[in-house]
Amino acid sequence: MENYLIAMAVSGCIYALMALGLNVIWGFAGMVNLGLIGFFAVGAYGTALTTLKLGFPMAAGMLTGTVLAAAAGAGVAMITARLRGDYLAIVTLGLAETIRVISSNTIWLTNGTDGLSNIAGPLRGQISPTQFNMLYLAFVATIVAVAYVLAERLRAAPFGRVLRAIRDDEQVAAVAGKDVMAFKIRAFAISAGAIGLAGALYAHYTSYIAPDLFVPLFTLYIKLALLAGGLGNNRGAVIGAFLIVFFLESTRFVIPLVPMISAVQGAALREILIAALLIVLLRYNPQGLVPERLPRLPVADAAPGKPQTI
Repeated sequence: MENYLIAMAVSGCIYALMALGLNVIWGFAGMVNLGLIGFFAVGAYGTALTTLKLGFPMAAGMLTGTVLAAAAGAGVAMITARLRGDYLAIVTLGLAETIRVISSNTIWLTNGTDGLSNIAGPLRGQISPTQFNMLYLAFVATIVAVAYVLAERLRAAPFGRVLRAIRDDEQVAAVAGKDVMAFKIRAFAISAGAIGLAGALYAHYTSYIAPDLFVPLFTLYIKLALLAGGLGNNRGAVIGAFLIVFFLESTRFVIPLVPMISAVQGAALREILIAALLIVLLRYNPQGLVPERLPRLPVADAAPGKPQTI
């Protein structure tokens, strides 16, 4: 039970890192990206191939996976940044599926549908499984904490304010002299890099990756995590990620209590329960548990020396 709880905490941290990355592009810039799992796969395969094929250490593999995912994000942004709404969502979803299909068929590189195994983990095999899980949890939690601090700095920085201006009215931001395309490309790269790092962390934790792990449903979970926590709020992204993991795992124990249903029916019922819980949550908290709070700016009052806020 202890290892199970630690594993769920690690999953929550990985989800949180992805939600923080998604918040940059969706919560701040207002761009809908349904290709999260594609960047996640790039990060996972990037670190796996770097450590397995080239023999580089884990740190170099994680850096490679992060950089490759960020580069992929920048490339996608250059192609799709002029698209909006549903069109951008469809293209990014197609990109994720393309990456999955390529990884399934490039047997010489990714071992096809059999996947890659024996991916290195910190001190794996030298310490007990419980100690490894605890060590990895501390490692991942530290990375998430650093990512959260950086995301908060980004939100408060001029870069973050420009992204929110683009989200609210792209034309006004352009008229104000901001290079909208350049900001979108950088936001996409930052977001994809964070998601790619999450993929690298996942690969080194499980020591095995395969194309059938990178399905669009995973993207949906991260988007729901951000919605439940609070779109545009980094603290909400982290809270929502752990909440989604809790929903996913708690319903696993409810299904066996329902009599006379098959395994397939149980899986479907589990998804229904998760959806119902999220609907109830968003019904009473439409902006998420921790909605975005924009800073109140001081303005000059009619009477001298009496500023007021808006």
